[in-house]
Amino acid sequence: MLNKDIVTKITDQINYELFSAYLYLDISNFYADSNLNGFSNWFMIQTQEERDHAMLFMKYLLNNGEKIKLQDVKASDLNYKDFRDPIVAAFEHELKVTARINDIYACAYDRKDFRTMQFLDWFIKEQGEEEKNTEDIIKRYDLFGTDAKGLYLLDTELAARIYTAPSLVI
Repeated sequence: MLNKDIVTKITDQINYELFSAYLYLDISNFYADSNLNGFSNWFMIQTQEERDHAMLFMKYLLNNGEKIKLQDVKASDLNYKDFRDPIVAAFEHELKVTARINDIYACAYDRKDFRTMQFLDWFIKEQGEEEKNTEDIIKRYDLFGTDAKGLYLLDTELAARIYTAPSLVI
């Protein structure tokens, strides 16, 4: 049996991962509407990743005999002034996700819940990658994204991203 506080935090994280998927779907649509299909592709894949993260958390609870009560997922209310804004919003969002996962980990650590800590190890590594990837896109955009040719090349690079489902075994 998992500690009730951990179950609550993971249940909340499921909701937050689904919100993340909504946020990235919104960003993908923003770029698609602007005909930046590479950016749109990159964020569509982010949408898939976040959905799968929610599923991994759900499976973990189910595998530990916990019932899942899904919560409402709110839509994003962000508005973007330019092509850089959504990337910055994504980076800031990933920092929040990292803080939330670290909070679950700290709760598990305090309760000596080593199984949950081991489960979360993958997410901690994943969050490092998520932060770096979005920060790298911001840096590239800042370097040459305001130039039409540079934006085109960056869009082309982001179009090449393909989805790979997580291979985490729970």
